[in-house]
Amino acid sequence: MGVDVKKNLFISERTNIIIPSHRALDKASELAKGESKIGSTLKGIGPAYMDKTGRNALRVGDLLNKNFISKYITLRMKHQKILDSFNFNEDISEMETEFFEALEFLKTMNIINCEYFINDQISKGKKVLAEGAQGSMLDIDFGTFPFVTSSNTISAGVCTGLGIAPKLINEVFGITKAYCTRVGSGPFPTELHNEVGEELRKLGSEFGATTGRPRRCGWIDLVALKYTCMINGVTQIIMTKADILDTFKELELGIAYEMEGKEIDYVPFQLVGTPVAPIWKKMQGWNIDTTKMKNEKELPATMKTYIDFINKYLGVPVKYVSNGPGRDQIVHI
Repeated sequence: MGVDVKKNLFISERTNIIIPSHRALDKASELAKGESKIGSTLKGIGPAYMDKTGRNALRVGDLLNKNFISKYITLRMKHQKILDSFNFNEDISEMETEFFEALEFLKTMNIINCEYFINDQISKGKKVLAEGAQGSMLDIDFGTFPFVTSSNTISAGVCTGLGIAPKLINEVFGITKAYCTRVGSGPFPTELHNEVGEELRKLGSEFGATTGRPRRCGWIDLVALKYTCMINGVTQIIMTKADILDTFKELELGIAYEMEGKEIDYVPFQLVGTPVAPIWKKMQGWNIDTTKMKNEKELPATMKTYIDFINKYLGVPVKYVSNGPGRDQIVHI
């Protein structure tokens, strides 16, 4: 697309490196869990985080150190002992060849001291947009533990990830689909195990971006969404894939949970192992093609009612609605 990556991409020297044996550990661990597996992407992320917190990690800045290879061998041998305990004998030599070729390329990139770079840009009046990864309910501290990722996926991760102060964050954009999805294992109160769930998957092309696995689908979970708005400090919401609901005559929204015979309107400490049933709010669908609509006035009244209900429930405004995959298919509310 004409972008000079070597000129425009900057990589923090504090970035942790995933080495081939991390990927092997990830696979060995998942296989050992059997039916209790978390649903890892098998990219080695979890084991790499374990080395980060265990102070064993290799970082991009280490590439420029003459002792890098010896550090790599030490970490690789540590991993081999763990792999031996799993009776995991898969050959990773091909991955290692590819890995070291990639490292040579990485050395040619702009490796920088990120925290100074970002803060300098901010002091010069530049605008910085930080994009979060995955979803808030996959956060290591506040997500559906243990079916979570290994990092903080909420807005607080901007500060620890980039090295900027909380006071510098002006806006927090919350991104949510007009319905709900999840990849892999873990609790999903509003999941639909019927033809409606299948239809949402089909219409929304809901397959994992990394793994290609079919996503589990269901109606929107406003309890979880309100919780994530709270812990992220969301100031405005962008609702994507609203057009996927175009063909449904009736919609449902999860507005509370029934848990151990009680109705609750909050995300409990433990969603795993305890039956949780959603309490639904039924609403009329708009049953009309919205993909060519360009402004709020064109949107059907029932769609506006759906959005208004969400606004009032969350206490945070939906400011944009995406009604298709095109860059121009977004309506300002």
